[in-house]
Amino acid sequence: MTDQVHIHTHGRAGHISLNRPKALHALTLDMCHAMSAALAEWAGDDAVEAVILDHAEGRGFCAGGDINLLRHSALNDGGVSGRKFFHDEYQLNHQMFAYAKPIVAFMDGVTMGGGVGISQPAKYRVATENTRFAMPETGIGLFPDVGGGWYLSRLGGRIGQFLALTGARLDGTECLWAGLATHYLPSEKLAEAKARIAEHPARIGGILSELSVTPPEARIAANADKIAKHFASDRYEDVLASLEADDGEWAAKERDTLGTKSPQTCKVALRELAEAKGLTDFAENMKHEYRIASRVLLRPDFAEGVRAVIVDKTGDPKWDPATPEDVSEELLDAIFAPLPEGEEWRPLA
Repeated sequence: MTDQVHIHTHGRAGHISLNRPKALHALTLDMCHAMSAALAEWAGDDAVEAVILDHAEGRGFCAGGDINLLRHSALNDGGVSGRKFFHDEYQLNHQMFAYAKPIVAFMDGVTMGGGVGISQPAKYRVATENTRFAMPETGIGLFPDVGGGWYLSRLGGRIGQFLALTGARLDGTECLWAGLATHYLPSEKLAEAKARIAEHPARIGGILSELSVTPPEARIAANADKIAKHFASDRYEDVLASLEADDGEWAAKERDTLGTKSPQTCKVALRELAEAKGLTDFAENMKHEYRIASRVLLRPDFAEGVRAVIVDKTGDPKWDPATPEDVSEELLDAIFAPLPEGEEWRPLA
């Protein structure tokens, strides 16, 4: 067990509280294993009727996964420990998605990357005025994983493709508008919500509805038509050309944003979402994402992106390939190809 996650029960609810505040509760492998073990135990415990997932303190709900471990793996052990992290994290994501008892995720704060992976499978996803949601992986040469392909591809109006490519941050109101959150509560109501859920787990939907408030207007709604138009294509060059042809301020800003992202990752993300939309099984989706992760981890863009954005904070990544045109279909085919027998991802038994 790890002190980085608090696990206990209150009334008739299991309670998982992330506790790594200095890292905005970013997930370590130990945290993933502790959460998985708790969920497995509660699955067979009739006294536990629902699961509450939140964070102990600080600004984050969960800011992602252990990026430093992944970069260290890419540079030093040929991706072995990085692949292990992805494999087991994805098992947790799938375990939550398939979980028979309702999970309530309180996305009260920064909810990015790995935080998206543990909140989106929950039946109830509560946003607040503190929620900051993003899948910012294209900026570090990774891709929207942890089930991101599945969730983003199922949002309407090409919002998912927009989020995957730009890494745009949504507030709690925008999460509700987009369908990424099921409820919007003021943060001062969360303690009451959790206490009532623990007491009456059969009434979760009603409790959250009673405590919900009408959120402010979602800012992203004003740009929905532009997003649907400019991000309509699954071909990255088409998206760039569409933004380029629009002389408006919004299009110019988004075009500039995409200019900072890894061309390889942007093409990977669009293909990932296009393929994920056709899948009917979440486990199959995670198997596909694990193939991509295993390859992308060792591509030059990941270590370079983390260096420029997170380690040195210079913001000047040198992408390789440097342009969208240089990212060939052959390279993409190799990234998406099946893994050797015995190396494919599998859900928990």
